[in-house]
Amino acid sequence: MSRRETTVTEREIRRRKSTLILKCIIALLILLVIGLAALLLYETVLRKKEYPWSPNGSPGANIQIVTEQEGQQEQGDGSGSTASGTAVSAPETAANLLAAQYDYDAAIELLKSQPGYDRNESWKKLVVSYQQAKASCVSYPVDQITHVFFHTLICDTSKAFDGDSKEAGYNQVMTTIDEFNSIIQQMYNRGYVMVSLHDMCSFDDDGNVTKKEIYLPAGKIPFVLSQDDVSYYHYMDGDGFAQKLIVADDGTVRNTYIEDDGSISIGDYDMVPLIDRFVEQHPDFSYHGHKGIIALTGYEGVLGYRTDEVYQTREESRLTEYQRAYLEENPDFDYEAEVAEATAVADAMKAEGWEFASHTWGHINPRAYGLSAVQQDTERWLNYVAPVVGDTDVLIFAFGADIEDWHPYTMSNEYFAYLKGQGFNIYCNVDGSVKYWVQFGDDYMRQGRRNLDGYRMYYNPELVEDLFDVDMAWDDSRPTPVPEM
Repeated sequence: MSRRETTVTEREIRRRKSTLILKCIIALLILLVIGLAALLLYETVLRKKEYPWSPNGSPGANIQIVTEQEGQQEQGDGSGSTASGTAVSAPETAANLLAAQYDYDAAIELLKSQPGYDRNESWKKLVVSYQQAKASCVSYPVDQITHVFFHTLICDTSKAFDGDSKEAGYNQVMTTIDEFNSIIQQMYNRGYVMVSLHDMCSFDDDGNVTKKEIYLPAGKIPFVLSQDDVSYYHYMDGDGFAQKLIVADDGTVRNTYIEDDGSISIGDYDMVPLIDRFVEQHPDFSYHGHKGIIALTGYEGVLGYRTDEVYQTREESRLTEYQRAYLEENPDFDYEAEVAEATAVADAMKAEGWEFASHTWGHINPRAYGLSAVQQDTERWLNYVAPVVGDTDVLIFAFGADIEDWHPYTMSNEYFAYLKGQGFNIYCNVDGSVKYWVQFGDDYMRQGRRNLDGYRMYYNPELVEDLFDVDMAWDDSRPTPVPEM
């Protein structure tokens, strides 16, 4: 065999090998595509048969909300068909939202109460999917539910952390908007779901407590969210915080913020509107539509409105320097209008799933002030805060204080006896050293809260690692070291 013939043969062998390898690669790619197609078919069709109201066919998953205006009403024959053939009916949209927020019974009841339900096969299938989702849920132990809280969020760190005498306090107990958004997103990604304190317990007419049950899909973790001091105190003016909460023209609750040139911007500059927007995008972050609880003092009003009596009476001996300056700067101040606006905001918040609690009128530590002061303070809260935000049976102590150590409350505790008599059934202190602390007595529930602020993130990141990764949330504009308490 000639050298040329040998060379041709070797080339032919190499060509055949290359062709074989190419065919194997193509075959593997085809198998991979077939596998991915099968997986996509399962996700979009087979699992969709289980929970057709959920994009990924799983209970409690996020859904795309279709408004009544966007959707088409079902035709009068109850068939469930629509003008376009694809739009979702308003009752179906509302039921899907209820189911996404784990209120399967309400979703079922809503559809079954619609005219033409018996002839609407689409609705019947949805009811079956809701029933299946409900059956897959598990009860979460209410005495193992964590409670996290924030203070007013920092909008502009350059103003809050500007080196003045207030910087240390802001750095210790406040959280920036960027940090808050990261924390909430991380908690959502880990399966956390907001619940109400009233999802955990109920009270009969005699004030006796009963534990309730919270049912969620496996892997979901209920938690309570609260925020203290949503009053936008005078001392915070100009330090990079929101001015107040308002009802915007579209009916949503937003914040106002005073810009450097004195103009007022409207947007999401604190926890309430930020959570509202988050739940709009992730309805499954909210159990039965419930959101957080706002703990209010009253001595400078609530929600950014000057609703305390001192702004009306202008009693000189009770006016603080800040209050006096505010009234001088606002000679046309209208107390009744201020109360009316604050009440409208509180009503709008409650309609969106928010609740309110007493944080004591004067932000006091009960045992440090004594029973007489507590009685006077409570009367002021009931007289000047409750009429604005509504009645509440929740007391969230200021300063993380309490009226007892870890021992149960009894009627021999004069503070408890008085506060229980004023209608308070649920009490919250602060204990950031544990993941959860819940205590049930015969006639009360008590829960510890965890502060998610600069101090906790800087000194004890390991104590919040079940909730979020501090390194991911940390705002680099926060000065370090964070001052010690």
